[in-house]
Amino acid sequence: MLAPGIRRIACAALVALLAACGSAPVGPGFYRVERGDTVYKIARSNRQSVQNIVRWNNLSNPDAIEVGQVLRVEPPAGTASARTGGAPRSAAAPRESANAADTAAAPSPAESSAPSTAAAPSISLVWPTSGQVIRGFDGRNSKGIDIVNAAGTPIVAAAPGTVVYAGNGLRGYGNLLIIKHSGDYLTAYAHNQALFVKEGQSVTQGQKIAEMGNSDNDRVMLHFELRYQGRSIDPTRQLPAR
Repeated sequence: MLAPGIRRIACAALVALLAACGSAPVGPGFYRVERGDTVYKIARSNRQSVQNIVRWNNLSNPDAIEVGQVLRVEPPAGTASARTGGAPRSAAAPRESANAADTAAAPSPAESSAPSTAAAPSISLVWPTSGQVIRGFDGRNSKGIDIVNAAGTPIVAAAPGTVVYAGNGLRGYGNLLIIKHSGDYLTAYAHNQALFVKEGQSVTQGQKIAEMGNSDNDRVMLHFELRYQGRSIDPTRQLPAR
């Protein structure tokens, strides 16, 4: 059994994994949103105005940034603000140390823009279980879809991949499986009553991986999430019609 300290570290790593598993590092002039960040905090840490961050990233709602989202924090080359040195910078607000990975590679065009399902390449999914979808994806209050059926209903892998998490260490998800797929995709399967695969195990599409349950939830259901480069996207856009 894991010691409490190791388990806390594992849980923290899982939160980060759900947010950004498979995401590429960002380059100079960009920042990947972390848990607890706000646009104000990011702007202050990078000695920019909130207005600049909002404008450079076309943020329609500055209060709705998402963990894993990549934001431009320095003016684009060739703009007036770049030629004039950008917004006034306060000496009282030292810039936070950049993550070492931030300088490893420049971001892709998809990363340097606001999250968009159009930016994600298609992935062939199968429905992870049978049942009625009682809650759809909205990207804010619901990061996935909820499917209800009887306890013990089989849960299958929506696509081939590798199990990167199997456990119940993330509050609110119950018995959870996370599978990493090719193309920077990740799927999550929550509230299971039983898990049939282990971390590090390869799974095939349609393979039974769990049974539906109500762990850490008030009803029997599967909460299913699809993420691309750490960003939640609507799984029904990639699932076949039924």
